[in-house]
Amino acid sequence: MTDKEKIAKEMTFGEVLRKYPQTIKTFFSYGMHCFGCSIAENETIEQGALAHGVSPDELVEELNKIISEGVKGKDEQQSEIS
Repeated sequence: MTDKEKIAKEMTFGEVLRKYPQTIKTFFSYGMHCFGCSIAENETIEQGALAHGVSPDELVEELNKIISEGVKGKDEQQSEIS
């Protein structure tokens, strides 16, 4: 996985969820149910993690583990179809 493909704590929830919808379960496991919240579109992973008492680095590490396990994100699935 390249750095460009990795999730970074500066990314917004909206960005991550659009590109990697498979991460939703990980967010839930950390008590973060931000998906229907209008703030989630512009809030960074770091901001949200800190607001929920979660280590941003730990969360990002877990999210990147999920996407590196071969579960394809939305963009990857779309490019295979095209």
